[in-house]
This record gives sequence, structure tokens and C-alpha cells, in this order.
Amino acid sequence: MSLEKNTTLVKSLARTLGFSYCGIAKAQRLDDDARRLENWLSKGMHGKMNYMEDHFELRIDPTKLVPGAKSVITLLFNYYPAIEQTAESTFKVSRYAYGKDYHDVIRPKLRSLLEQLQAEIGHIGGRGFVDSAPVLERSWALRSGLGWIGKNGNLITKKNGSYFFIATLITDLELNSDEPLAKDFCGNCTKCIDSCPTEAIKPNKVVDGSKCISYFTVELKDLIIPEQFKGKFENRMFGCDICQEVCPWNRFSSPHEHDELKPNAEILSLTDKEWISLTEENFKKIFKDSAIKRAKYTGIMRNITFLNNS
Repeated sequence: MSLEKNTTLVKSLARTLGFSYCGIAKAQRLDDDARRLENWLSKGMHGKMNYMEDHFELRIDPTKLVPGAKSVITLLFNYYPAIEQTAESTFKVSRYAYGKDYHDVIRPKLRSLLEQLQAEIGHIGGRGFVDSAPVLERSWALRSGLGWIGKNGNLITKKNGSYFFIATLITDLELNSDEPLAKDFCGNCTKCIDSCPTEAIKPNKVVDGSKCISYFTVELKDLIIPEQFKGKFENRMFGCDICQEVCPWNRFSSPHEHDELKPNAEILSLTDKEWISLTEENFKKIFKDSAIKRAKYTGIMRNITFLNNS
């Protein structure tokens, strides 16, 4: 099959699997990203996310992850919900965690994509990744022409905003590459910078992860959240969507139609009193299929206590 036919096949299969966008870039070392990552790490902006320091070469060179890699396929999966948490709960959960854990939703789709390509084309090598391996997903999405990197560090698409999970399939299959966008479309807008309560969003599209509400409520494993951030979380109990909520491009977001991401009714309806009185046993039952379990029961209770004492 020709490059063009293979490329068309990849994008057709991606649509069938429910991905909203599919872009392709040539597999090559990301030298510019390597310098930015090194600088970001040297300033301690990863906080206590020590895993960000590991596997540096794997992060910047896809051929280290997939020997003989020729193409990096980037896929976007919409998670913007049709409904929100009720007003009765002031403890806010990030929209990406309303439904089933996205890792469990997207990984099978990546496996299916690779298997279907192998069935159509023959033996090809590849590995799929979704936010759990040393892959610079947004850099590849940028190179694939899917959007631009906003000042809040998120990938933004011109048609549908930024509420997307990013998945990556690195393969030794040669494909036609897409062209990156000629520019970004943030312009002089600084709404995300101005609205960040903890001042985590810096100029020049740099996000200080060690000050991000999502870092504190999801990634940080310490028993105590630093006192200087009291009163600044705006009731964000798991993750934070503030910089996306104020982004003008997200007025174009449209609700997803994925049954797998159907919101957990209890996540949307739990009252503050029910959150506070939640037992570890019930936590495990309610959130067994949710990304919220990543913070663990102790983390969620810590977050709630922090908000109550702010």
C-alpha cells in the first residue's frame, strides 16, 4: 500500500474508534523540547513529581521507545461533558474525572488501532501511550498540526477548544506527515494567566507545576498542602479547570458522545456533607473505575480538610 493509502487508513480507523482528531508527525529527536524540559526541571517546576526527571532520553526521542520508529500518530479524545456537578456541592472535581478512568478507556482503543493496522497492512511495530509513559504528547500534537500550545500549556484546537485527552501511537510504519499550524491564536489574551489563583501560569507558555492546583490535589502525596496556598483553590478538590473555563476558545467545546465517559452520577451529585463523611470503603466502591482513585482516599480527605480550613 502507498504512503497516502496507509495514512488515509490510519485516520479513518481513528475516527471509527471515536477519536476527534488524528495528526501525524515524523519520528525524530525533539531537540528544542529537550532544552525546554531541561530548563523547566532545573528550576524545580515539577515539584515533587520526581518521575519527570526519569527517562529523559526516552521523552525526547521516540526511537528509544520504539526501535525503528518512523511516525508518531497523535489522537485527541473529547471529554467535555454535557452536564456539570450540582450546585449543592462546592467541592469541585475536574471534568476529565467525571466518568471512567480515561486510561482504561483509551488504552484498548490504541491497541485496537494497532491491531487493525496490522490486519490491513501486515507486520508493523508500535506502542500506544496515554499519559503514563515518558512521551511529550503536546509537542507531538503541535508538530502534527492538531492545534497550538496555549499560554496555560494546554493544546488548543481552533474548532473545539482544549477539553481533549491526548493519546500517542509510535510506529515503524512510514506515513505522510501533517503540517504544523503557522501560528498560535492566543494573541494578546492573558485570561488564563490572570485567572490562575496560585499564579502557576507564567509568561512565555511556562507553567510552574509546583504551584498548580492539579499538582496539589492529584500529584502531591504529602499529608499537608502548604499553608501559603490556603484560600486560593476556589473549592477545587480534584484537579482544576479554571484556565480552561476562562479560555475563549472553549466556547467552541461540544459535549462528547462517549458512553465510556458517561459521568458517574454520584460524582456529580454528592453533597459537601456526603463528601466529608465518605468512608474509605465507600470511596473504593464509588471510585473504583474513576481517575479520582489516583489521589487515594487519604488524598481526597486531605484536600477536603484543606478546603474546609481555608
